[in-house]
Amino acid sequence: MTEMRQFDAKGMKCPLPVLKARRLLKEMSPGEQIEIEATDPGAPKDFVHFCETTGHKLVESTERAGVYVIRIEAAG
Repeated sequence: MTEMRQFDAKGMKCPLPVLKARRLLKEMSPGEQIEIEATDPGAPKDFVHFCETTGHKLVESTERAGVYVIRIEAAG
């Protein structure tokens, strides 16, 4: 099993978390996952829209102590 990639987007404001995650996802193989940690309150909604428009799969979106944790699976 492939190790899940991590991306720390804490402190970044929209649209930087999505733009930087998009760049990382382009380097990933189909089925590989990335976990993004963000503090921008708009990040969960932004990533839902990003996944709907790019075909990537939003696996999980949660909030832990003010940090939004978003897990995405790369599209095939």
